[in-house]
Amino acid sequence: MAARVEIQCSTKRPSHHDPHDRIQGVGGVHNGARWWLEADAAIGAIESGTYCFFVSMNEKSINVVVATNNGCKYLNTSADGYAPNNLLNLPDCPR
Repeated sequence: MAARVEIQCSTKRPSHHDPHDRIQGVGGVHNGARWWLEADAAIGAIESGTYCFFVSMNEKSINVVVATNNGCKYLNTSADGYAPNNLLNLPDCPR
């Protein structure tokens, strides 16, 4: 069973204007430990069933899914009735 982990921050690529390619990585705190994964590693973790990521918006948990645009995979949130940029709106991950 996939571990359910909240994404609390994201690292953006400043030079990319395509929202499908802006997320470089995601992170947060899980079980008291800070974590960060590159976007490709997070996509692999979702696809392998290792992790089930979510973000919290307005006291709701919104699942993070793998989407595809022009054959390229990227992280996205499932439809939630809010703006489609939930991951881009997260604070920057500390580095």
